[in-house]
This record gives sequence, C-alpha cells and structure tokens, in this order.
Amino acid sequence: MATVLEIIQGIHQAAANGYDGSLEEDGSRKQTGLRRDEEVDIRDKRVIDGFKVKMHDGNKMCVMYTTEVLIRDMGQKDKYEDSLLENVADIVAFLKKEYKKVTGNSLSLKEIKDTPPEFQVIQTSRVRTEVKVLVDYEISGLEEFQAKDDLRDKRMKASEKFMKLVSDKRPDNDSRKPEKKD
Repeated sequence: MATVLEIIQGIHQAAANGYDGSLEEDGSRKQTGLRRDEEVDIRDKRVIDGFKVKMHDGNKMCVMYTTEVLIRDMGQKDKYEDSLLENVADIVAFLKKEYKKVTGNSLSLKEIKDTPPEFQVIQTSRVRTEVKVLVDYEISGLEEFQAKDDLRDKRMKASEKFMKLVSDKRPDNDSRKPEKKD
C-alpha cells in the first residue's frame, strides 16, 4: 500500500511527464489528449493548450485544462463544452497511464458529481479567448485521509482568543475625553 505522499508525488510526476514535446521510449511523441498533439501544417498557427493538477481537501484533485480558442469556433455552447470535457477525460487517461509507468501501481480517479465542471472564458482579443476548465476528482485510496491542518487550527484558536478580548472598557492609561453617544 502506497503512502499518501507517494501517491501525490506519483500524480505530480505523471503530470510533469506531459510537457510539450515529451517522447515515449520508442521516440514517438507522447499523446496527452491535448489539441497540441495533433499534427500541424507549417502554415497553421500552433495550438496553445496545457494542463496542470492541484490537490485539495485531502483526497481531491482538480484537473485544470487551459486552451486558446477562436471566438468563431465556440459555436454551440453545449457541443463545445462537451469537446472540452472530452479533452479533460483524455488528460485523466494520460495521467492514469503515466502514473502506472512511474509508480507501478494503478490510479483510480472518480469525478465528483456534486461539483459540476467549471468553465472560465477570458476574452484576450476580439478574435481569441482563453478557456479554462476545472474538473474535480476524488482519488481512491485516500478516503481515510483527513486533511488536518494544525496551523489552521492554531490560527482559529488565536482568533477566538483575540475576539474574546474585545470589550467597550477603556484602558487605564487612556486620557482622551469620552465620546458622547447619540
């Protein structure tokens, strides 16, 4: 059984292996599920897209996919969102495959249905937009792991202690005239 740290390090190493231009053992390009993996003619504009992963709440992982899109290509919203979610699914498949190569163990990710995918569209010009898709997954094997943040607990206790000190009583060395309340 792998430790929490080993699982997280394996996931991050798998994500790091998806850099643009990464190669398989046989010398072919790694297929990460991104649009940039497709062959591009010399006259075509290079596709700008990428992904990263972020761990949060102990056993959850957020896959963040970013791509640049022409506004005219966005077309029908539902159809376009489905194509972006397919790219995210391909990225997750790549992460699972790379995790298996890196650690020798399998990685099981389950999409969290309580939190729907988040789409952030940022217009960069009159022609182009940047689209970010954030999808949360639960990492199986970390269910019993509860993120305990000792520093956060200390801060909360200190804040509560400070709030108890608040009063209307003036200190002994305060020589100002009292303000009249209306």
